[in-house]
Amino acid sequence: MKPITSLVTLVALISTAALAGCAPPEDDDTGSAASADAAAATSVADFGTMDDLISAAQEEGELNVIALPPDWANYAEIISTFAEKYDIKVNSAQPDAASQDEINAAEQLKGTDRAPDVFDLGQSVALANTDLFAPYKVETFDSIPEEFKDADGTFVNDYGGFMSIGYDSTVVPEIDSLEDLLGPEFKGKVALNGDPTQAGAAFSGVVMASVANGGSADDIAPGVEFFQKLKAAGNFLPVDPTAATIESGQTPVVIDWDYLNAAEASKVEGWTSYVPEEAPIAGYYFQAINVDAPHPAAARLWQEFLYSDEGQNLWLAGGARPVRADAMAEAGTLDQELYDALPEVAGEPIIPSNEQTEAMAAYLADNWAKAIS
Repeated sequence: MKPITSLVTLVALISTAALAGCAPPEDDDTGSAASADAAAATSVADFGTMDDLISAAQEEGELNVIALPPDWANYAEIISTFAEKYDIKVNSAQPDAASQDEINAAEQLKGTDRAPDVFDLGQSVALANTDLFAPYKVETFDSIPEEFKDADGTFVNDYGGFMSIGYDSTVVPEIDSLEDLLGPEFKGKVALNGDPTQAGAAFSGVVMASVANGGSADDIAPGVEFFQKLKAAGNFLPVDPTAATIESGQTPVVIDWDYLNAAEASKVEGWTSYVPEEAPIAGYYFQAINVDAPHPAAARLWQEFLYSDEGQNLWLAGGARPVRADAMAEAGTLDQELYDALPEVAGEPIIPSNEQTEAMAAYLADNWAKAIS
């Protein structure tokens, strides 16, 4: 049994149009006041008790989420469990969208009941849009390490993993370095999960390529140069990979998070993954509440659920490493069997700081499109 060593310890560092699910109270002023109170709540104490928060969320009746693929970190089960547990309809829009698409939707749909209530964002996009987030501290806030949360709960890391190369071993040779991807056997076969200027997984994929090629979390340029070479060799496949493209064989090599590549191993015979020992790039996604959430109580209840022991273990069931893993292990509430099933990762994990991420994002904004055009 491997010891409890989460990323925290290692680093120490809706196209669906949603209609209101419940009729509004006859007294519109009362309803507006209740919504305003929920939108201003910074903890469950502002509702009174957890039961009061649940009641307020059930009165709203719906929750709008966005960019949560069902096969991403077990979100299908997370969403269905929340909906059944609290009798709240979950409207899931654009499941394969990127982090930037979430922000775009919030801005375009602001003031409507179709706007996203909550966000699940890559680091660079989250840090660039903190003015859109409402501060809220979940009941388990104190058990989340300081380095993985904003002090006011404006954003909080949720689940993480390591950047990996997933591939169909029946189609391409064994991969044991990023340099392998430049070989002729990989012509037209290597896909990156998204645009690194918009998607967290793609961003971390470029960081991985940079570190593996002499760069660092302070210098992403070698990563951009690597993908430029990959494109020049004809090996870069400009297709956003999904479970469907992997299972159909359209994207036989995918640079993505280890928990996503691991999930495909149970569906595609021969699918395996590799985390470069020289570039073990780790990262967490960011949870936040839309400051203009149309269902503010449901949004806050969703956060409470995600950071509860139950919610954290559901992410773990999807192969992702929950941010509260260490505290839960100490309390005896972590699903030890699931944790023990996580793959071992060699090398010392690298998690870029917020400042490093912002600097790298600026470089990508200026140079990525030119490199792969």
